[in-house]
Amino acid sequence: MKMTSDLSDIILHYGGFLLRGFVYVMMVTPAVIVVGASFTSGSLLSFPPEGFSLQWYERVWSSDQFMRAMGTSAYLAIAATVIALVIGLTGAFVLDRYRFPGRSMFQALMLSPIIIPMVVLALALLQFMSWIGINQTFAGLLFGHVLIMLPYVVRTLGTGLGLLNKTLEEASLNLGASPPTTLRRVTIPLLAPSIIAAGVFAFVTSFGNVTLSVFLASASTVTLPVQIFSFVESSYDPTVAAVSSIVIVITLVVILVIEKVVGVSRVVGK
Repeated sequence: MKMTSDLSDIILHYGGFLLRGFVYVMMVTPAVIVVGASFTSGSLLSFPPEGFSLQWYERVWSSDQFMRAMGTSAYLAIAATVIALVIGLTGAFVLDRYRFPGRSMFQALMLSPIIIPMVVLALALLQFMSWIGINQTFAGLLFGHVLIMLPYVVRTLGTGLGLLNKTLEEASLNLGASPPTTLRRVTIPLLAPSIIAAGVFAFVTSFGNVTLSVFLASASTVTLPVQIFSFVESSYDPTVAAVSSIVIVITLVVILVIEKVVGVSRVVGK
């Protein structure tokens, strides 16, 4: 009986290890293929690459369309992240600290963009913005990106507030600090890892969004994912692989910065 139990434990242990390894390989393989194909010296997108060349990165760097789209995506993601953090922190704080009629409905409203299909949400926003007269503008695009960020920001900050040691806030208030001072000097510093995590989730969500941006962007507000999508429809050269590799590197740099500043384990609450 003991031998059977030991055998089951071994199978579960190594089976879990193989399953995790398989999942990791499936996640990393597409990125490896894209990055590898971006260095090809051939004229077509292929893997393994035909030789080694940086010509496609040079083409991206010299392309006004891609560089302008990259700047638009970065500016949009940063602006939307700041706005989403302010709104999300307020909403998460209200949900964590107060009990009021309609609280469940308010929480569902804050989290609803994550459960609505993106195409449906994009069509609804396009109709709404046409009605109020801000369709095909940067303001409309910014509003849409803030909306899809909010669920991630609210959930992340809500978890952080739930794990916060509230006795420190009470001690600050008992020592004579005002609520705004306590919020600024106690709550927000303690919540910094969660704020950074929420900001990262929001930035990545905005920077890589395609569906919503396709509906809401205009000729002057084309984001990088939309530009990549349009480029793939008309061309099949490795330029798109080079641009995608740059996006992958930006994402990895953000993750490494988070690990260096606060640690990924603290960000995810472990």
